[in-house]
Parts: sequence; C-alpha cells; structure tokens
Amino acid sequence: MTIDQVMRLAPVIPVIVIDDTAHAVPLAVQLVAGGMVALEVTLRTPAALDAIRAMAEVAGAVVGAGTVLNETQLDAAIDAGAKFIVSPGLTDRLARAAIERGIPFLPGVATAADIMRGLDLGLDRFKFFPAVANGGIPALKALSSPFAQVRFCPTGGITATTAADWLALPSVVCVGGSWMTA
Repeated sequence: MTIDQVMRLAPVIPVIVIDDTAHAVPLAVQLVAGGMVALEVTLRTPAALDAIRAMAEVAGAVVGAGTVLNETQLDAAIDAGAKFIVSPGLTDRLARAAIERGIPFLPGVATAADIMRGLDLGLDRFKFFPAVANGGIPALKALSSPFAQVRFCPTGGITATTAADWLALPSVVCVGGSWMTA
C-alpha cells in the first residue's frame, strides 16, 4: 500500500492518543465501524506501541504510527505492526529510513522549502502541519499553486466544523484530526 492509498481510505484520519491500552481495541472497532479505517496512533504515550499492536488486529483497521521523530521510533513502530508512518516534520534521515524500509511515509511540512526537500527525496504526499497555526486554508492554497503534483493531509487545528472546508481544496486528499477521539 502506498501513502496515497492510505490517504484515500477515508476523508478523515483520526489522530489518536492512547493512555490506556485497554481502550485501544474498542476505539479501533468503533472508528472502523464508522468508516474511519486509517488510524494514526501517536507515539506520545508509553502505551502507544502496545496500542498499535492491539489495534492492528482489528479487522479492517489500517493502523499507522504518528509523531515519529527518529529512526528508533520508526523501527519500533514497524515492529509493533504500523502500516504507515506520520511525522510532524521532514528530515532527510527519517525520510530515507522510511523509504529504505518500504513503509508508506507522510512527513509534516509547513513551507515551500520543506516541500522541495521532500520532492528531492521522491515524496509528493505531505501532512500540512500545524495547519491552522501555519496560516490555514489561505497558506495551503498558496503552497499548492507552485506544487500542483503534491497532495496534502492537513492536521493541527482541524475540527469537525472546518474539515469540509479543507477537504474542498483540490490539493487535499484527507484531513487528520483528534476531535472524534477527544
């Protein structure tokens, strides 16, 4: 599966913070039943890797790891069963490691230089992060203009109320948000 295929599984990718592994499977079952099959579990808590392991067993769930900051976390997430990787930023080292391991990778970008660095690495799908703090829809429209081949998953400040506005942009494939699990 490519990152584009993951992004097209549903218009919303839940960004999930799990503090208690006991909640992982019931949450995954509910989200998948609601049509949200790509699930991003952030590596922000000690329970995250165990949650990925548990959620990966839920039928229909495509579980990824978010907030991946380095190669060590990348490998731990893959070992836990993550099917895709999301990072808040783009570094050459992490991008090359993800490419080398053959795992779909969605790095965060906020500037034209970030996007150009990603394109140089062969990437053309990005997380626009933090979306609202980086100028919101006007900023993404401006970035999309010179990078017509690039597609985005805006995350950071997206709400149930604003998701449709973001999804209406031609360069946006999906949005990420935590509102459905908060």
